[in-house]
Amino acid sequence: MNFGQRYSSATIISAIRTALFGTVCYAACSVGLLLILNLLIPDRPFLVGFAGATAISAFVAFPLLLILRVKVRELKKLQETATYAARHDTVTKTLNGTAFAAAVEHYMDRRKRIATDAGGVMIAVVIDTLDTISRRYGPQWADTVMQSLASIIQSSVRSGDLVARLATNELGVFLPGASVENAQDVGMRIRRRVAEAAFTAGDAPLSIGIRLGGAVFDGPADFNHIRQLADEMALERGGVETDEALPISRLPAA
Repeated sequence: MNFGQRYSSATIISAIRTALFGTVCYAACSVGLLLILNLLIPDRPFLVGFAGATAISAFVAFPLLLILRVKVRELKKLQETATYAARHDTVTKTLNGTAFAAAVEHYMDRRKRIATDAGGVMIAVVIDTLDTISRRYGPQWADTVMQSLASIIQSSVRSGDLVARLATNELGVFLPGASVENAQDVGMRIRRRVAEAAFTAGDAPLSIGIRLGGAVFDGPADFNHIRQLADEMALERGGVETDEALPISRLPAA
């Protein structure tokens, strides 16, 4: 694999610019030093040798600076990739449970420090039929269903809301600062868009059953308690046969 194949053209161009800038700066400093020495020590053989050493050093500096810049950019990209992978689910590309919990707790702590309302709503989306799909058609089709559902949910929430995969068959949504009415609107959009979507495994149509439940809180609260309450509402009252788009329970004030 050659140099051009390993790195993108944008990376190479940026690295060349940086290397050229560094080389020019080095050459300029060398010329300045050369002029100063010419005034202090008018010895031509010395100056010729110094000029030659400067030219050779500049010739060597450019490729070294180029390689260093490319390696630094490559390392930065690897770090960004590792950070993203540590925070996101590999299938749905949404936040994973750990990152989701940290984000919710950070929101509550930040709002508490500035003495404002730290309330919001958490929604649990449980997919009843995912295990059946996985057993009958294979885990790859279950992953495809989860990807599609995650995309539907992300298109149904507000800007700034968080979506995460909390379990094999569960997605979570956090609506910071939302009212019950806001959450009901989101729940209705999710149910409607899931019902309108066509899911298939090859040519076989898939029946997708979801349960929705929510928990609203008005101040600081424990993340696990909020999630547990949202899960309970989804499992107990959030099936397709319910008349409620999103059954919601309110946590007692702390």
